[in-house]
Amino acid sequence: MALTPRLDMRQGQSLVMTPQLQQAIKLLQLSNIELAEYVEQELEQNPLLERDEREITGETISETQQREGPDGPSDVDGTNSTDKFDSADTINASGESGSDGETAQAMDVEIDNDYTADSGSDLPQATDAAGYESWSPGGNFGGDDMPGIEQTLASEQSMREYLLSQLGMIISTPQERLIGIELIDTLNESGYITGSLDSICERLGCDLKEVEDVLYKMQTVDPPGLFARDLRECLALQLSDLNRLDPAMQKLLDNLQLMANRDLKALVKVCGVDSDDIRDMVDEIRALDPKPGRAFIFDVAETVIPDVFMKPVPGGGWSLELNSHTLPRVLVNNRYYAEVSKHQKNDKDKQYLNECLQSANWLVKSLHQRATTILKVASEIVSQQDGFFRKGVQAMKPLVLRDIADVIEMHESTVSRVTSNKYMATPRGIFELKYFFSSSVGGDGGGEAHSSESIKSRISNMIEGEDPKKILSDDKIVELLKGEGMDVARRTVAKYRDALGFPSSVQRRKEKSGAF
Repeated sequence: MALTPRLDMRQGQSLVMTPQLQQAIKLLQLSNIELAEYVEQELEQNPLLERDEREITGETISETQQREGPDGPSDVDGTNSTDKFDSADTINASGESGSDGETAQAMDVEIDNDYTADSGSDLPQATDAAGYESWSPGGNFGGDDMPGIEQTLASEQSMREYLLSQLGMIISTPQERLIGIELIDTLNESGYITGSLDSICERLGCDLKEVEDVLYKMQTVDPPGLFARDLRECLALQLSDLNRLDPAMQKLLDNLQLMANRDLKALVKVCGVDSDDIRDMVDEIRALDPKPGRAFIFDVAETVIPDVFMKPVPGGGWSLELNSHTLPRVLVNNRYYAEVSKHQKNDKDKQYLNECLQSANWLVKSLHQRATTILKVASEIVSQQDGFFRKGVQAMKPLVLRDIADVIEMHESTVSRVTSNKYMATPRGIFELKYFFSSSVGGDGGGEAHSSESIKSRISNMIEGEDPKKILSDDKIVELLKGEGMDVARRTVAKYRDALGFPSSVQRRKEKSGAF
């Protein structure tokens, strides 16, 4: 067969992710801090964007119990709460729109038609230059020259900085200092040596004895326990500093596994002391710090800023309100656009200005849509998990992304993005939106299913309230849960128990019996 070029027409379907759609999807999954940084970058790059300095008003939706109306949760004024979202366009992260299966390209065309510069959009747009921020002589906006609270934090000395400052007092020769610096650089966050000493010898071209001599000197720094190669050596260094590293204690350190197993008889035999001495020695070891490097880790507690506020309303139900102070508010300055358009000299300037206008309009649209989508998802979560907010975690229902997506007619991936790094302040505390999603565990005899979080809570309460003389085994917990209508396998109970941080029944029995 001869190979010849030819032209063919083929019809096919494909998903087109336009830059505008990619931007809208990106904004959905950003946290409020990341979103603020992104908007700041856009404000610097786009001359047609400016901040909206008008008074902030919250956007509110009320949720009441499902039993108040057959059509779903209602507002306090009796209207269906979901109707407030009907007029807002929603972006489907997969490029589909609800059940109609519209492509992303068609949706982009529709949005572009609705949100052109002269479309009369109800989104806020600047019409004059009065909205620009005031600049104070001190170089700060609004005339406030006080530093932010994050700028007043005291600077802490890192472990490396501290050890380098001590190096000169411990070691005098330049060659040993070089080895000391190399040892410092091998420490992990816990203060342990990572890697082998042989690798240091190879890198520096020195003998193993030289490295070991420097290591022994470095092990005398404060706090004791740094530069250890394993847990046994770390504890030995601390006991030696306390002058408590006698032969019996050394044997105990050489048999830490027996101590972990609480094998008192074996330890008495190995250490050659009576049981009372063993208990005293174990108490001394427990008072030591197995990770001395943690003394140099200074984590600044970051306050979680909720994206949604939830509060009860008179007559029953819940009120949801977006945290407007965390939402960047920007405007499109149409007057500046009209003024600059009069002085366009070439097609390149015109193209640049049109691109800025389109980008600014789309950002305003995307921010509005993001806020609306968050509120819509949060309201449905509150409606689905009404029992949790009224009775606690024991009443939490099993919930998956599909349950929310089907009700609000969005794709699961969109709901997943909306619930990532978003928090809601509720009467029971601040929770990430993803917290309310949990797997389903079937009920006994085909009864009502239970969420994994409610079962974990029940297991935790059982173990914390168990009689020290009657420790509950995993099989016994399974039996008790089954009596409460929860059909849970033994391996599931063991997995949940481990996740909650509870040891096995054998270990708990030894702990609560006072062994050691």
